[in-house]
Amino acid sequence: MKRILPLVAIALFAIASSAQYTQNEVPAYHKSPPAKGEKLEPIASSAQLDQMNLKYGFQRRAYEAAAKVPRVLYQLPCYCFCDRSAGHQSLHSCFEGDHGSHCSTCMQEAFYAYQMTKKGKTAKQIREGIMKGEYKSIDLNALNGPLA
Repeated sequence: MKRILPLVAIALFAIASSAQYTQNEVPAYHKSPPAKGEKLEPIASSAQLDQMNLKYGFQRRAYEAAAKVPRVLYQLPCYCFCDRSAGHQSLHSCFEGDHGSHCSTCMQEAFYAYQMTKKGKTAKQIREGIMKGEYKSIDLNALNGPLA
């Protein structure tokens, strides 16, 4: 019993502190667009996508959406917290390679950013929506067809 109580206390502390850590922290992003003349890393090309062994149409569509709004993605955080593990600097980083094709959060955020940009929202407004979790309403399975 003497050993169990400290272990339970440690486990509860770890759970409580990690939940608080992720709920309040905003992942990496850039507050403004790239500087004039600054070149962004390209979004993965169609040829690169062909080599990624994508199984679903929405994976390719997510990259197509990302390629249409790269400067917006540059200003958005990615709530899969890949900035911690992969060193990503913004949602844009997720689509420079294959990471975005395997992460539903990245894809939902990219589709959300594309849709909100089409509605005339600014990057700041889109970022605020993402921070509120509005991207979670995106149904990836409904996005297997071409971009609208």
